[in-house]
Parts: sequence; C-alpha cells; structure tokens
Amino acid sequence: MPDLQTSSLSTYILAIESSCDDTSAAVIRDAEVLSNKVANQIVHAQYGGVVPELASRAHMSNIVPVVDAALKEAGIDRQQLSAIAFTQSPGLIGSLMVGASFAKAFAQAANIPLIAVHHMQAHVLAHFITEPRPQFPFLCLTVSGGHTQLVLCHDYLKMEVLGETLDDAAGEAFDKTAKILGLPYPGGPLVDRYAKEGDPHRFKFSTSEMPELNFSFSGLKTSILYFLQKEQKANPNFIQDNRDDICASVQYSIIKMLLTKLIKAAKQTGAKHVGIAGGVSANSGLRAALQETGQKEGWQVYIPDFQYCTDNAAMIAITAWYKYQRGEFATMDIIPSARATWS
Repeated sequence: MPDLQTSSLSTYILAIESSCDDTSAAVIRDAEVLSNKVANQIVHAQYGGVVPELASRAHMSNIVPVVDAALKEAGIDRQQLSAIAFTQSPGLIGSLMVGASFAKAFAQAANIPLIAVHHMQAHVLAHFITEPRPQFPFLCLTVSGGHTQLVLCHDYLKMEVLGETLDDAAGEAFDKTAKILGLPYPGGPLVDRYAKEGDPHRFKFSTSEMPELNFSFSGLKTSILYFLQKEQKANPNFIQDNRDDICASVQYSIIKMLLTKLIKAAKQTGAKHVGIAGGVSANSGLRAALQETGQKEGWQVYIPDFQYCTDNAAMIAITAWYKYQRGEFATMDIIPSARATWS
C-alpha cells in the first residue's frame, strides 16, 4: 500500500461511476467537488430500456475521455491524486467491470490507494456534498430504477437498511408505466412532466400492502396494465385522451406508497432529519410531497441538488473521501458485484 499524504496536504480523489448506462468521473478536493462529468448513452432509447452488452461497450468508449475531462476541469493531473474510487456494487456486472478495471489499472500506475464504493450508500451520502447537510441519525428514502430502500444513517459509513422493495423498484414502476403509455425511453421524467397537468385523483390503482417497512410495486404495475387494457378495448384513444390524468394518478399512487412507509419509519426511529436520494428523487411530485409531509411531521427535510440525484461520480467521490479518512482501502483482488447487499 502506498504511503498516504500527510494531513497538512489536501486530499484529491478521482471517482468513477459506471453501474448502469451513465459513465461519470469526478474529482474531489477534501469534501469539495471540483468536477463532475457525465456521458449519457442514447443508444438504449431505440430498445426501450438499457441493453447490458451495449452499456458495457459504451462505457469502454467513454471512460477515458470522461476521466480526462474531469481532471482538466478540476485543474489537476494524476500526480496530485491521493486515491481513486470506483463503484463496486450493485449494478450491471459488465458495466461495473469497466469502471473497476480502469480504477485498478490507474491505481497501480499512479501508485495510489484504491477505494471501493457501494452505489446505494453513495446515493445517501450525496446529501453531504453541499449545504445544508443532515445531522445524524438521518433517515433516507433511496428510490431509483433498480432499488427502493429505507436507510437509517447512524454515521457517514454506518447505515442500516430498515426496509426495501421485495420485487420491483419505484423507478421501474415509473418506467414500465411510461412504456405501456407508449412514451419514449427514459419515460419516468415524461410521466413526471405530464402529471403536472393532470388530476392525481382521477383514477385509482390497486397497491400491495407489505409487512413492516418493505415495499412492493409489482401489484401496482399489474393494476395499471389491466386497467389500461380494459379501457382501451372500450375506447382505443383512451390513453391519448387521458394521458395527463393517467400519469398524475400513477405518480400519486407511487408517491403515496413511498411516503406512507417513510412516515412509519420516522415514527419508529424517532428521526427528525429525513431525506430522499436516488434517480427518482429528481421527480418533482415526490420532492414537493416530501416537503409538504415534512412540514406536517415536523421534519428537517433534505433533497440533493438535481445533478446529484441521478447516477454521478460526485456521490462516489464524497463517499470515498469519508472512507479515505478512515483508511478503508480495497485490495487489487476485489471484484465487482451485481448484488445490492450491503457489507
């Protein structure tokens, strides 16, 4: 293991995020983000969803120019770096492999420590990139295309998963609804856009009641599908004529499911500092509903800046910075994992 820099020097960390279909690199100096570059992959739009093989190939094409752009924007070169971090899990295994392989090679060439980061932990710690920063204990609802979890944070690196989805994630419910409605990929943001013009109480959908603090969105997806199939038989133009109300009603149902469990978790834990994270935390309806709920429940509410909600390397970098302070480094034999299990 190379020698760490002394405490009198600034800590510069290069971070790589490649868990799904966005290639991102960021540079952090101590707890300050100097750059955060993201290369999106438009190739998946024609397939209506992410194609894993195409995603990993795109990462291989994007990673070098994205890292180069991040270093240039930060105004540093690799000789100044204190460590390099990468997303180790969870995600698409081929995509994770690209980031891990690059980070390992970079660490060896530059003779700097390697830091492995859990993607969902990083989403939670995105709250600590900018002010205001939560106080511990901090309760966070993480919602994305692949994961939905309630996490109680006792410390920067000590987190407890209180509940999670037992099947589909909230983000998947948004995307699948969009697909049923014939909206282009990615459809979640479009559902949010059209919902602003619709009546959220126009249509009712069945939801699944899960024990304790767990979630299930498969029943809601099935309810939406059967409802639309039935209505379209009677009126082939039903979706076109009622698009905004459908989107608003679906969004209302998902948000209600999320916040019902969040309120329950806050009461059980006594947490008063509450936030959301993950790609779906960019949803305007969820952000507004959380603010309203926070006022009613007496919470201090935290919502990350929009740029730190979706997959990005800045959240990997801030997590790596806390791990760097505690000397939590990875060895070169570490391998990526598609599983979401927290270590």
